[in-house]
Formats: sequence, structure tokens, C-alpha cells
Amino acid sequence: MIRVLLVDDQPLIRSGFRALLDLEDDIEVVAEGSDGNEALALARQHVPDVALVDVRMPGADGIEATGLIASDPALAGVHVVILTNYGLDEYVFHALRAGAAGFLVKDIRPEDFVHAVRVAARGEALLAPAITRKLIDRYVTRPPRPEANLNELTNREREAVALVAHGLANDEVAARMAITTITAKTHINRAMTKLRARDRAQLVVIAYESGLVKPTPSN
Repeated sequence: MIRVLLVDDQPLIRSGFRALLDLEDDIEVVAEGSDGNEALALARQHVPDVALVDVRMPGADGIEATGLIASDPALAGVHVVILTNYGLDEYVFHALRAGAAGFLVKDIRPEDFVHAVRVAARGEALLAPAITRKLIDRYVTRPPRPEANLNELTNREREAVALVAHGLANDEVAARMAITTITAKTHINRAMTKLRARDRAQLVVIAYESGLVKPTPSN
């Protein structure tokens, strides 16, 4: 059973999402909240698999809530998914950097919304290659941030991370590196551990903020 926490300051939005999730036999909404402070308290109380958190709320917003959840060792298994009306904007970037596994636009189709919850529960990032491209384009003009210790990575781990940062899935990384998918996943998981990335979304952010990837901006 996938346990879900819903946090949004608009009751109508929460009830709509809950109605969709309640129709699924393998998903249970364990709690609802209306701001970032409630998000952290409810996450600690219920330890959900997925926390769906609105990015913009009065008081403590989704970015702050994401950072608090991501930094709590007891909530390491909670995958935060940001809910937004606006798509890929500055708020979403900050939330991803704070540890969110991805984001969903609120006008998403119901079937896609439910599928996304299942994907997030598996620990997979909700970042399609096109979104990864936008993330890279957004940060490519910024100077590298030497926060991550890339020296801890092996050459193969660096190569795998760079491919992930360009939007490749595990099987595509494996094909490029001429290794098995299992080995590719191992390289990626070890890199995540060494760089203290909660998931692939944060790994992508670290990759370009550290200067590991220096892509050519798209036209």
C-alpha cells in the first residue's frame, strides 16, 4: 500500500486529489495539511511514502517543507513531490535543490497524476528528459557551485552521473557505457550516496551546479 500525505492550502484542491487517490486499491491518503509546518509534523507522524506538497503556501511554503523533510534522517524514505500551478519556475528549481523528487502541474490528467504517485513511491524522479533539459538550460549560465565533493566519485560514476544529468534512463546509461543496466544503476546509486543526493532529481541539480556537466544551451 502506497501511503500519501497531501499538503495544499486550498481545501478544494486537496479534496480533488484525495478523491482520485481514494479510487485506487493500492494507494491510501494518510493525512492532509495546509502549510509547510503541518507538512513536516504530519510527515513525522505518519511517515508516508509520498508527500504531495504545494510549492506556494502562506507561512512555511513547499520549498521550506521539502528542505525540512529531506534533512530529517527519520524521513529518508519520504519522496516529496511538488505541486504547482505554474510549471517549471524558480520555486520549483529551489524545491528540487532542497530535495524534491520532482514536480506535478495541477492541471495534470487524472490518470497521469495517479501514475506519477506510483512512480514517486518507487523512488524514481519525476523528471522527463525535456524537463532535465530545461533544468540544465536554467543553470548553465551560473558559475559552478563547488558544494559536492566530486573527488569521491570514480571515473565510471562520474560518467554515469553526467549521462543521468543529460536525461538518460538507466538502460540508456548502460548502453552508452557498454555495461549492464544493473551495473549502471549501481554506479548511479553509489554516486547518489557519495554526493548525499536523495534521488535522481537532486543528482541532476548537483551535477550541473558542481560543474560536472557543462552542456551547450539549446537554441
